[in-house]
Amino acid sequence: MNTKILVSRRSIQVLRGMLSGIFLVASFNHLLNLEKTVNRIDQANFKGIAYFFGNPELLVMISGIVMLIAGVALLLGFKTRWTAAVLLAILIPITLTVQVGQITTLGPLFKNVAISGGLLFFILNDFKDQQKT
Repeated sequence: MNTKILVSRRSIQVLRGMLSGIFLVASFNHLLNLEKTVNRIDQANFKGIAYFFGNPELLVMISGIVMLIAGVALLLGFKTRWTAAVLLAILIPITLTVQVGQITTLGPLFKNVAISGGLLFFILNDFKDQQKT
C-alpha cells in the first residue's frame, strides 16, 4: 500500500531553511576556527575515529567546505535528497567522534540525532511530484 501524504510546500521550505542553518554555521566555524575545532577532536574520547579517516586538520577543512556547499544547496532545494545524504554522511562521523562518549554533553548528541532525523526526512521523501498545497 503506497499512500501519499500531502505536505505543505511552505513547510518543506521552512524545514530546509532551518536545517541548512546549522550546517552553514558549522562550516564557518570549521573554516574560521580550524585550530579550535581540531582541538575538540583531540580532546574527544573517540578521536580515533577521526584519525582513522586521516589528518584531523585536513578533515576539518574538507568537512567545512562540503558543509558550506551542501548547506547552501539544501537551503536552495538543489538536489535535496543527495544534499541531505552528503550532510548525513558528514554528520555521522562528527557525532561519533565528538559527541558519543561525552556523558556531560548529551544535549549536543541528541541535537545531532534530531538533525539526522531532519536529513532522513529529505532522504526518504521525494517531493518532486508533490502537489502544491
